[in-house]
Amino acid sequence: MNPKLIGKIIGGALLLEAVLMLLPLGCSVVHGEDLKLFVIPMLIEGAVGGILYFIADKDRDIVSREGFISTGLTWITLSLTGMLPFLISGAMTNPIDAFFETVSGFTTTGATVLTDLESLPKGLLMWRSFLHWIGGMGILVFMSAIMHFARGSQINLVKAESTGPIVSKLVPKADSTAKVLYGIYTAMSVITLIILLILKMPLFDAICLTFSAAGTGGFGVLNDSCASYTIAQQVALNTATMFFGVSFTLYFLILMGKFKLAVKNEELRLYLLIFALATIFITVDLMAQGDGAVNGGPLMALHRAAFNVGTIMTTTGFAIEDCNYWPGFSQCILVILMISGACAGSTGGGIKVSRLNIMLKAFNKEMAIHLRPEQVKKIHIDGKPVEDSVIRNTGTFCFLWMFFIIMSILVVSIDGKEWNATITSVISAFGNVGPGFGENGTMGNYSSFSNLSKLVLSADMLIGRLEIYPILALFKRNTWKCF
Repeated sequence: MNPKLIGKIIGGALLLEAVLMLLPLGCSVVHGEDLKLFVIPMLIEGAVGGILYFIADKDRDIVSREGFISTGLTWITLSLTGMLPFLISGAMTNPIDAFFETVSGFTTTGATVLTDLESLPKGLLMWRSFLHWIGGMGILVFMSAIMHFARGSQINLVKAESTGPIVSKLVPKADSTAKVLYGIYTAMSVITLIILLILKMPLFDAICLTFSAAGTGGFGVLNDSCASYTIAQQVALNTATMFFGVSFTLYFLILMGKFKLAVKNEELRLYLLIFALATIFITVDLMAQGDGAVNGGPLMALHRAAFNVGTIMTTTGFAIEDCNYWPGFSQCILVILMISGACAGSTGGGIKVSRLNIMLKAFNKEMAIHLRPEQVKKIHIDGKPVEDSVIRNTGTFCFLWMFFIIMSILVVSIDGKEWNATITSVISAFGNVGPGFGENGTMGNYSSFSNLSKLVLSADMLIGRLEIYPILALFKRNTWKCF
């Protein structure tokens, strides 16, 4: 293990975070706000990051272990420095609250402890939403796109930070892969911004919500999230989050002229099928309970169902109403969507649709073998055989996902809150969704949770976003051998 190389990666991330703070700093300049909110953190990040970056070895490969350690430590470090504007502004006086909010931003969860967004400085609101955009595709993927590390071995950083059961290069070099990903990501963000502006959303709101939609995060700038916007603007936001919930590999295939191959993707089809069925079931449920008739009829019920299904399934967490008043059946569907999540290789969270597809096929395979033990059956995804190691890793991941959720629920339950708030807060945090049900519902927040619960939920957000192993590796003894 090369600790100097790990320090170089963390230092590079700190330098990058300092540069990225120029955007909210510029916003503060435009609005005549206190500049120290960002100047002080930038100086700290620049000094510490510069020292770490320039004292390191410059010609060493990043092996898998170093990739995992660097990823886990980088995300924790950036969260600790990224929370400084919240503390300096006075918007938060509790460091744990500031850490929770920043982790929620970076991991694109969107859970908040703030109760009055509209009273905050514009620069701070922009930084809050910009955290989603930075964390959506991954800070180390961004670094790999613009910096050179260790003879092109950045693939171990990209793998450690990317989501999904299978991570492969889009092009031969990892840094080129990162550039392709961020090129698509940026282009889609610009398109989203333009559409929101065409629909006459205020410029500041449009920029912040574009960051949140692209990262499938959910931080807004109004106290009622997205309820005050027009239906057209809500539809545009929901559509954008659905597009960002699709694997970016498919967009690359489309750019390469392989449209049919992208359209035939099994995960995409299952993703759209889940969205369609959930939307239909909730629409019917709302109408059957009389809720849809009271709130605008069938079309409005369809819009409300589609928006909430889209924003929860993609783990974005935008809100246009308080779903605590929805029928129990519809609420259960939303909880299931929190768990399933979006597609692998997207900015969305959850277990991922690709893993559900693999586990469903693994179940069918086991059933077939039990009925006819003599047969040999292989699982195929998109016409290609799936290795047993991938199936094993998927099963292990799903087990760990549920294990951490159960353990976290036990700790958070110490707060003595209602069961729905306790359970959904953990599922929401681990799946990087944001809202749950109860006091932390779509129109609520996490301000009343204890410091212990906030720390546990912060850990859940990081573990869920990095898909368990990079954070878990930090606590394994073997990780630190030969340090």
